[in-house]
Amino acid sequence: MSDSTGPRADYGLDAPKVVRNLFVGGAVGLLVWGSAAAGLWSGVATIPAGGGEIRIGLAATGLWCGMGLLLTGCWMVWDSRIGKVAGRERLLGRIAWRGDEQVLDLGCGRGLMLVGAAKRLTTGKATGIDLWQAEDLSGNRPEATLENAQREGVESRVDIKTGDMRRLPFADNAFDVVVSRAAIHNLYNSDDRAAAIREVARVLKPGGQALIDDIRHHGEYAATFARHGCTDIQRIDSRAISLLCTVITMGSLRPGTLLVRKAG
Repeated sequence: MSDSTGPRADYGLDAPKVVRNLFVGGAVGLLVWGSAAAGLWSGVATIPAGGGEIRIGLAATGLWCGMGLLLTGCWMVWDSRIGKVAGRERLLGRIAWRGDEQVLDLGCGRGLMLVGAAKRLTTGKATGIDLWQAEDLSGNRPEATLENAQREGVESRVDIKTGDMRRLPFADNAFDVVVSRAAIHNLYNSDDRAAAIREVARVLKPGGQALIDDIRHHGEYAATFARHGCTDIQRIDSRAISLLCTVITMGSLRPGTLLVRKAG
């Protein structure tokens, strides 16, 4: 058990550069609006067009865009510090745990899913693999993962490795459960993402389950799983929330969660 009086696990800030850019963009938008509100300029840009002109209300645009960017940045900070732990519990609760599973966390980062899985084990083991890219997660390094496992009291049930999810250093049929959260999309080439999903299917035991939660590409993942012996595929996220995220972010975020079982 973790020591409730000790320091809490710190699972880092997701996409720190994105968060920084949101706050910078939000500040610029509010500065544009504020300077117009203070009377420093009209707040309207005039562009000559033919015999007339086009007037664009930059101040109003700056206000609404600035507020939207700042609120999105605040939400990302809240989700990184508080929301994603609750989300982890909901996700892992979709698996019927025995306690003796061999678990792999693909792109484990600072151990959010890894530690959550380890807390559900008794005689099993949770292994995390990552390349430790700090642009994807603040403070992303092996030492931080092990420290979080220690803070949560599961260090004896956790192991970590440095490696590439496209070429997993594990034998075929090695794991009962494979989990991954917001990691595979960081492979920007579709062939690379397909290679990662093929590797998940390869290392899963017959009858094993994969839980893949990501911000885009879930349809692509499902198709690759189906081609590699995992035809029991469920999408378990809220379609309404996914659609809302897609609309709000103009298609940048298209989240989805797959629960997949390999044929026995």
